[in-house]
Amino acid sequence: MCSGDVEGLELGSPEVTFRPGPLEGGSFQIDVGTAGSATLVLQTCLLPAIFAAGPTELRIRGGTDVKWSPTADYFVHVFLRQLGRMGIHAKMRILKRGYYPKGGGLVEARIEPASVIAPLRLPSPSKTYRLGGRAHVSNLPQHIAQRMRRAALRVLADCGEMDMEEVSYGEAEALGPGGAIVLWAESRNTILGSSALAEKGVRAEDVGRRAAEELLADLRAEATLDGHAADQLLPYLSLASGPSAFRVRKVPGHLKTLFWLLSRFLDVEFQTEEEEGGTRVHVTPSRTWRSTGTPPAAGHRGPDG
Repeated sequence: MCSGDVEGLELGSPEVTFRPGPLEGGSFQIDVGTAGSATLVLQTCLLPAIFAAGPTELRIRGGTDVKWSPTADYFVHVFLRQLGRMGIHAKMRILKRGYYPKGGGLVEARIEPASVIAPLRLPSPSKTYRLGGRAHVSNLPQHIAQRMRRAALRVLADCGEMDMEEVSYGEAEALGPGGAIVLWAESRNTILGSSALAEKGVRAEDVGRRAAEELLADLRAEATLDGHAADQLLPYLSLASGPSAFRVRKVPGHLKTLFWLLSRFLDVEFQTEEEEGGTRVHVTPSRTWRSTGTPPAAGHRGPDG
C-alpha cells in the first residue's frame, strides 16, 4: 500500500526494519491462504488507508467468521458504523463466507481518505436503544440459526423490540460449514455490539444466549462502547482532532495493552476512572497532532523514545 522496503523479515530475525513510502491509494488483492481473519487484515490496512492520497479498494480472501477476531457482520454493523460517526467513510461487502479450517471467504472494501478524525464524546449512556442482529449458518440445517435467534430473543425480551435476521447460506455463498450470531443496540449517540460463533459440540441455544448476555451486560452497565469496539477504535481516537471519552463495562486486557503500545508511537494520554458498574476512559491526543491534522512524521517514537 505504501511501496515500503522491509529488511530482516524472516524466521529467527532479531530485528525488522520497515521504511514506508507514500500512501497513494489504489486497488489491492490479499489472499491470507488459510482461514486467517480477513477482518483483521482489513483493520491493519484501514488505518493507513484513510491517510492515502486517494481511495483505497481491497479484496481480501480468508476467514470471515473465525475465533479471536471480529466477525464480518460485527465489522460491518458495529465497527464501521462507529468509524462513520468519526467522519471516516469505509464500506465492506461480504461476497463469500469462510470458516475454520478451510477459509475461502471473500470481502471487498473501499476506504475514502479522511481530512480529519472526529473524537467520540460518549460520557453518558442513552436511555433508548434500537436492537438488531443477524443469525446465520452456512451449509448447515436452518434450524441452527433459528435456535440461536430464539435464545437471544429470550435473553433480551425486556430490552424492547429486536429486528433480527435469520439467514442460511449454501455452497455458492460459503466454503464449508459454519455460522455465527451478531447483535447490536443502537442509540442516537453510539452503538453496542456482541457476537458468538457456532461451534461443533456447542448447542445453538448456548451460542445465542452467550451473545445476548454479553450485550445485556453492557446495557445494564450503561456502557457507551462495548469492550471490543473500544479496543478496535482506540488507535483512531489517538489520532482524533480532540479528546474523546467513553464508558466500558470493564477494561479488557487488549485495551490495557493498547494504552501501552500507542503511547510508544504517539504523543497521547490515557486516563481511566473507576465508576459504579463500569470504567470511564479518557483519550487525549497530542496537541500538535490536533492542530496540524497530519499524521506524525515517520520514525516518531513515543515519549519513552
